[in-house]
Amino acid sequence: MAPGTLADEIRHKLGDVSPAERKVARVLLAGYPSAGFETMAVLAERAAVSTPTVLRFVNRLGYRGFPDFQAALRTELDERNASPLSLYEATDYGRSKGEPGEDLSLLQRGSNVFSGAVTQTLAELPPHDLDHAIRLLSDSKRRITLAGGRFTNLFAQYLGLHLMQLRDDVRFLPDRDVERTAVFAALHRRDVLVIFDYRRYEQDKVAMAELVQAQGGKVILFTDMWLSPASHHAEVVLPSQVAAPSPYDSLVPTLAVIETVVAGVLTALGEDAHQRMRHGEDTARRMGLY
Repeated sequence: MAPGTLADEIRHKLGDVSPAERKVARVLLAGYPSAGFETMAVLAERAAVSTPTVLRFVNRLGYRGFPDFQAALRTELDERNASPLSLYEATDYGRSKGEPGEDLSLLQRGSNVFSGAVTQTLAELPPHDLDHAIRLLSDSKRRITLAGGRFTNLFAQYLGLHLMQLRDDVRFLPDRDVERTAVFAALHRRDVLVIFDYRRYEQDKVAMAELVQAQGGKVILFTDMWLSPASHHAEVVLPSQVAAPSPYDSLVPTLAVIETVVAGVLTALGEDAHQRMRHGEDTARRMGLY
């Protein structure tokens, strides 16, 4: 299973370090990942601590020194920016991926990889973020807008079509510039923008999230374990593993998260969702759509 990010490691250490070291951690998280490439002296100055305090903190993370910490950060950024081509060239996907001497079929490899990725994703999904996403999406006073990327637009559509059966005021971000501009110009604090953004992140997602936050709205971000830059402006971040038996990132775990969210929204809305579903089926039947 894939390890967590350095940001995850830093967050997990927040409760176990000294107050001075906690200042270092917060500076690193606030400017992640670029803050990690500052010199120790600059990082110490920004955190208002001594240089030895910075060194003690990275030691607590398991690194022998600051250069080791920065090397690990560089490795993580290489993974974060990897493309299917670079992954293909770095790994022989023609060989089985079992233990040495173990010959696994494609189906066996797929079963191992996908089941492990889904299990890890759901085990590591932050319960607070999941609950908050469900509260926002089930709040009938909020307007929901969904936006995806090159591949993930399919998942924005999938989640949105479910939500439309359960509640009012759900829409997809339009493709045309004039319409898209009108949507963002009319945003207010009751708006929720749901964004899907995975590695080789799309810059427009950062701009969208920043604008919604500035207008007082809320952003729910579905992303990978390296976290889209849009996470800096998101109220809720729901990360997923992306391991796959091919050089293409898998969205199977993301689908599991989406369906978990839908189940939560259905439960939160209760009888209102039931009546909405019944009315929708009756309407479709009268129109000859079923």
